[in-house]
Amino acid sequence: MLALLFANSAAAQTKAPQSAGVDNTKMGPYRALATLAFNASLKGDTATAATLAKILERTWDKSEDYGGDTALSKTNKKLFDEIDKAMDQFVGLLVEHPNAAPDPARLRAAYTNYLDKLKAAD
Repeated sequence: MLALLFANSAAAQTKAPQSAGVDNTKMGPYRALATLAFNASLKGDTATAATLAKILERTWDKSEDYGGDTALSKTNKKLFDEIDKAMDQFVGLLVEHPNAAPDPARLRAAYTNYLDKLKAAD
């Protein structure tokens, strides 16, 4: 079952050119951090998942909310808000459970929703 979950998470990612496993797109680093956090949670490493989720959130805020004229919050506020909400839902599940795994179905749904929203900004 765990192998199926990993296969599904890989399929959810875009097929953009990559460098060291990170899509060479504007949203690639966020997608990579989310995938690392998601996979850590699936492996039962909830502390690492929570840490990576917090890094994702802070990196997103610094770059896309307060990042200057090219930040998504300045260039497409509606899309920024959609992605930010989806990210908050995903991150919240991991940060709220640093010592125990969140509900796998809720986590997968939040992760998939977040990746889908990121696609619109690439």
